[in-house]
Amino acid sequence: MNTIFAVLLVFVGCCSNVVFLETLVREFPGCGNIVTFAQFAFIALEGFIFETNFGRKKPAIPMSNYVIMVTMFFTVSVINNYALNFNIAMPLHMIFRSGSLIANMILGIIILKKRYSMSKYLSVAMVSLGIFICTIMSAKQVVSTKGSDDQGVYAFLHWLIGIAMLTFALLMSARMGIFQETLYKQYGKHSKEALFYNHCLPLPGFLLLSSDIYNHCVLFSQSTPVEVPVIGQAVPVLWLYLLLNVITQYVCIRSVFILTTECASLTVTLVVTLRKFLSLIISILFFKNPFTAWHWVGTGVVFLGTLIYTEVWTSICTAKSQKDKLR
Repeated sequence: MNTIFAVLLVFVGCCSNVVFLETLVREFPGCGNIVTFAQFAFIALEGFIFETNFGRKKPAIPMSNYVIMVTMFFTVSVINNYALNFNIAMPLHMIFRSGSLIANMILGIIILKKRYSMSKYLSVAMVSLGIFICTIMSAKQVVSTKGSDDQGVYAFLHWLIGIAMLTFALLMSARMGIFQETLYKQYGKHSKEALFYNHCLPLPGFLLLSSDIYNHCVLFSQSTPVEVPVIGQAVPVLWLYLLLNVITQYVCIRSVFILTTECASLTVTLVVTLRKFLSLIISILFFKNPFTAWHWVGTGVVFLGTLIYTEVWTSICTAKSQKDKLR
């Protein structure tokens, strides 16, 4: 029951989180910093109370290691959200972030001297091809949606900056994963502790973004007020969307954590992959994002490559053959 409940929460929490994020971004494309800050502050507060027992529990992993990890995590989170300011459509944003397999493999070969099977190389090649197709199609759309040639060129250059930011965040995220894997081997797995410190330690860094966050607080407060049924009080609608985004983000992260304790990593990867695909479909249908036949081809190749990488089909066939033997 815990596993089924966790899977349901992953789909409900993560998919609804994407909806609220895109709603905010469509209203104010530059609101990535206030969204990131709100998410970090909420998760840090929850972890301070329930994980560290108001700071009385000492960390199992040395703080110096957390500082390194947190620097990378903060950079990845801010850049990923800020990239939405640069003509990056939400579907492309989700597809591009699926390229973590490529980044992990490249850095695994370079840093950890890992070697992979042919199926792994094939899957990564497919993911790369799918992302390349979607990226090229999105680039054409960015240029074509602008009226004059000058506007099209400016929009394209603006879009290229966003792609460069996503690429950097992808590689940084993969490097953080390798660093985290090394720490867990040395000190053991402490996922909840890492979740708290990853969101608590970066909070002072948001002082550098304080003016942008304050400006968006003012803009959010000027949005259309709506009455909240439970409290019977009118609240600016964008603050309500932000609150729902933060809550669903917390549900998403915690449910994935529960899933990692209940299931094998393969199952977790499969659930997360299917969740990304469903989020993509919701974004396209609900927000009517432009999505051509080539985008569908690229998306299909990305997710097929991801499933090949996780060897889901092989595991299903193995489990089936084992059941047949037991009969």
